[in-house]
Amino acid sequence: MKWCRSCVLPDTRPNLVIGPDGLCNACRGHGARRNIDWATREAAFRQVVESARGRSAGYDCLIPVSGGKDSTWQVVKCLEYGLTPLAVTWKTPARTPIGQRNLDNLVSLGVDHIDYQINPKVEARFMVKAFERFGSTAIPMHMALFNIPLSIAANFHIPLVVWGENSAFEYGTEDESLTGFRLDSAWLARHGVMHGTTAEDWLGQGFTRKELAAYFGPDADTLASQGLRAVFLGYYFPWDPETSLSVAAAHGFAFDAGAARTGYYDYADIDDDFISLHHWMKWYKFGFTRLFDNLSLEIRNGRLTREQALQIIREKGDQTPHADIDKFCAFADITRERFLAIADTFRNREVWKRREDGTWHIPGFLIDDWRWS
Repeated sequence: MKWCRSCVLPDTRPNLVIGPDGLCNACRGHGARRNIDWATREAAFRQVVESARGRSAGYDCLIPVSGGKDSTWQVVKCLEYGLTPLAVTWKTPARTPIGQRNLDNLVSLGVDHIDYQINPKVEARFMVKAFERFGSTAIPMHMALFNIPLSIAANFHIPLVVWGENSAFEYGTEDESLTGFRLDSAWLARHGVMHGTTAEDWLGQGFTRKELAAYFGPDADTLASQGLRAVFLGYYFPWDPETSLSVAAAHGFAFDAGAARTGYYDYADIDDDFISLHHWMKWYKFGFTRLFDNLSLEIRNGRLTREQALQIIREKGDQTPHADIDKFCAFADITRERFLAIADTFRNREVWKRREDGTWHIPGFLIDDWRWS
């Protein structure tokens, strides 16, 4: 493993490339932000707004939302620019009480809202199948997150879908064509976290087309004929987790300070108890955790030094989400032993090595005195 000399991410992270200068593409891309003409981009967003309002017969835009801070920020931004949004949520089977409160608050800001829940029996089986096949319980989640809003937008003839951050821009990609304003099929294939699959690929895996209806999005011809446009707000406005938190908190978003279970931010991933499993599997597959991603953003934004980030990693450890694993096993009706056995089949043997005493460790790990167990 090679590690970026500026942040704390390794070259095992998908779509991250470390150059000859020792810097990863995410750090280089973040450094280039000082050259972005944000006034010009804001003016471009105004054109997007005017186009949507001119083409709409009802709702001007659709905003995919959850109980997170970025969703509140998206809604506030769209309302500020005079858009009439329809907010749409894929309802996680593990929604938290604080997530529900924040979602209720978001709706109270002045938007119509659809809370879309999938048959939990189908969802549970799909999550287990995805975990067995790709080591990711989150494939059904991302399939629903991206396709349900598009289907509803097409059915309501809404001309614009407004997403928040572009993860390709924030976390790095070798394909610069994916760091712009548009969410399209090429972006989904690379950054949609669905391992290149669509709902069609899961037919014959114990599911019927009717059972997976929610996971199918509109076909490309429908989207083209309607001229539906999907954009990232993070292209038009500087995106920073602290900035979006500040805006969200000023509009009623709440969180429990100091309650972070996975990662660094105690205000992130608080609306879903199962998202932690997706983040945790990075440890097995790539040798780093959600914490490394978060701390790298803090380093790039000048709020932490690399040395401070390393100390935080030492203190927090691998953050195995034991309670969430147990909750998922109860939901999916599998034993914890089976869950952990499946997870271990995805341990990357090019990254992880076993010592004579049976302990797994990562040679050349970022922290020399890491306590392996």
